Amino acid sequence: MLLIIAGLVLAGCASRPINEPITQVDPKSGYRPYLLIPKRQNNDLSTLFVLSFSGGGTRAAAFSYGVLEELRRTDIMVNGQKRRLIDEVDVITGVSGGSFTALSYALYGDRLFSEYEERFLKRDVQGTLVGRAANPLNWGKYIGGTAGRSELAAEYYDEILFEGATFGDLMTKNGPVALATGTDLSTGSRLAFYQNDFDLLCSDLSKVRLSRAAATSSAVPVVLSPVTLNNYGGNCNFQYPLWVQAVADPETRARPAGRAYQRYLEMQEFQNSKDRPYIHLVDGGVSDNIGVRGVLEFLEEAAASAAFQGQMGFGVIKRIILMVVNSHSSPKTDWDREETPPGMAVQLMQASGVPIDRFSFETVETMKDRAEIMTWRRELLVAQARLAGATEAQAEKSVPKISLQVIDVSFDAIKEPKERTYFMNLPTSFVLTAEDIDRLRNVAGELLRQSADYQTIIKNFGKAVGE
Repeated sequence: MLLIIAGLVLAGCASRPINEPITQVDPKSGYRPYLLIPKRQNNDLSTLFVLSFSGGGTRAAAFSYGVLEELRRTDIMVNGQKRRLIDEVDVITGVSGGSFTALSYALYGDRLFSEYEERFLKRDVQGTLVGRAANPLNWGKYIGGTAGRSELAAEYYDEILFEGATFGDLMTKNGPVALATGTDLSTGSRLAFYQNDFDLLCSDLSKVRLSRAAATSSAVPVVLSPVTLNNYGGNCNFQYPLWVQAVADPETRARPAGRAYQRYLEMQEFQNSKDRPYIHLVDGGVSDNIGVRGVLEFLEEAAASAAFQGQMGFGVIKRIILMVVNSHSSPKTDWDREETPPGMAVQLMQASGVPIDRFSFETVETMKDRAEIMTWRRELLVAQARLAGATEAQAEKSVPKISLQVIDVSFDAIKEPKERTYFMNLPTSFVLTAEDIDRLRNVAGELLRQSADYQTIIKNFGKAVGE
């Protein structure tokens, strides 16, 4: 009883970490992909290689880790030199469980492959978090103040994995840029943990801990509390990116630009700190469970503005590779065998999970369609140049060569029905057996090795587009 009383007394002092403000946006500094990627050593700048790690708790963390292991084992030839394919990865987007693998690899590099299993994957993270939340000594950290259960989780993630590292620490690393994503509870908008998005809040990302980004990206509504950020937007001379000029006017913007325009509206909302002094973020999977929406919007923004293309490196970039690592599950149920429907809790989970999975499927298919459209559109522009009187060589030179290749890595591609059912029935939790972890790692490698698209990537990586 004394412990309970002590916990309640301390509750009034519970407070969260405060993200610090900036008074002036500096686009030439900070954790920004367009600044960090060109500085990487032994990296082919003509290829933008993006990994997208989906949500799904430890299932997603282990499956995405298995993909990294296979990329590390895969050798490619670039300019006559043998390299590891993993070293060509430029950006990793991570949602929920996938964000842990993304952030950890960006922080530790090759060291991850000797420590990740013991430190995170094969640890009962969920059981420890439940135990700490039930401990009265911890109640003062998340009851009655501005902190919450997710802040308690972030403390634990620092203990076992991130060691207090911040995004400023990632600035000195030679690995890929890791983008963990949360969802604005009020608007449903994405907010990624990189300085471009934190500019909207007029806030300094460099001092934000990786553990807090991971806690945000995995803050499942109700189960874990939202993570709250202070919003200082509108007070740092923020300048909208160049593509906004091309899409801001609904009367003059060309299609396709609807997603880019919607993102512009979301950016305006984040800038409004007068009406929104606090931003409450939940699981990134609520807005994008596979971490691909940002890539799709980026392509649309680039298509809308030639000036933005130049700023982002188009001209140097000739090939974009997007590997979607989707660990979605589809557990079997026997609901349709009974006249009585499942209970309220089950209905609630199904009502939220099914739309997310359907939305994820549509997003992947949209990206595949976009890859085909980019090829078709270039062929059309070349043909138009020829009809206008240009020689074949002139026509080819007048239209930049850039390709988009999309690789979907998911349990759906497992050929053996019994094995596919096993993986589809793994729970979305932060604890799995050691056998589950090992099988997830192994099947990730197997799926890549049997993928014709993946073999094409290996074969053509060092070649010019169109060869």
